[in-house]
Amino acid sequence: MHAIDFLAEKKPFPDVAFLAMYGPERHFRSEILQRIPGASGDEAELSLTKIAGEGADFKTVMTDLKTVSMFGDRRIVVIEDADEFVKANRAALEKFAAQPARGALLILDVKNWRKTEKLYKLVDQHGLNLECGELTGAALHKWMQKYAKDVWGKVLEKESAALICTLAGEGLTMLQQEIAKLASLVGDAATITRDDINKVVGGWRTETTWAMLDAVRDGNPGPALENLEKLLKAGETPQKVLGGVVYVFRKFADATERARQGTPLREALLAAGVFSGAVGAGEAYLKRLGFEKASRILALLVEADTEMKGGSRTDPGILLERLFVRLAG
Repeated sequence: MHAIDFLAEKKPFPDVAFLAMYGPERHFRSEILQRIPGASGDEAELSLTKIAGEGADFKTVMTDLKTVSMFGDRRIVVIEDADEFVKANRAALEKFAAQPARGALLILDVKNWRKTEKLYKLVDQHGLNLECGELTGAALHKWMQKYAKDVWGKVLEKESAALICTLAGEGLTMLQQEIAKLASLVGDAATITRDDINKVVGGWRTETTWAMLDAVRDGNPGPALENLEKLLKAGETPQKVLGGVVYVFRKFADATERARQGTPLREALLAAGVFSGAVGAGEAYLKRLGFEKASRILALLVEADTEMKGGSRTDPGILLERLFVRLAG
């Protein structure tokens, strides 16, 4: 089970003696611990023991698990960064998973946890495996929308969630902080808008990025390249700039495909997620390019992304400059 599904159920933590939290996303681990009685807050001081996985001794771990608290709490032992611990004690852990100690909970915090191995299957049968995998794309945006609604009572449209990711990155803790700031900014307003996001998340870099991309769209690569230089000199990475380019121009590629299938261009732009205030400029852009060039937008974005991820030795800044000139038509 993915951690996000487990947390969404909001059920009491099951009565198990073995839990494995695996995968690269650290954010979910803290939320899982908060759901376990005695693993967070003041209670943790009496019932929880955390042990570094490197060099951890299995007998010591078992002794900790079997030590009964004078307050009658369940003993919880968390092995942090437990990959090496698992590797060194796999057979003993398999035995424990098959016949776990009563009144205790062993938690393994691991990065690698293969579903094909015996230990995973035993924990799945007698305990609980929770995947802490990274969220990306639509799954990440859905999580953000749910978080904004459940915690702050705010509507966050899908495109607005994508915009926050473009500006702030995809770390869940960072995204929670940004949504909290946005919810505070909008006050009693029900919806977090694009303008709110630009004010809170982006600052001058966002304004410069929009001006840069608008110049590309409007066929003015000169001002676009000037703003690109400002962003790069200010420490913005070419990869992040490319993320903004993809965020905007992928919609034009989508609209072109919709128009090819018979949707009127204006409707196609709206359906592709272009903000209503920019539809007129987007319509003028695609008409200026013509269908043949507009049909190549997605290919240009994919090519730039591939080259920037190691497919080319050309300086990433130059790759962006070339992309801007091509997109500008």
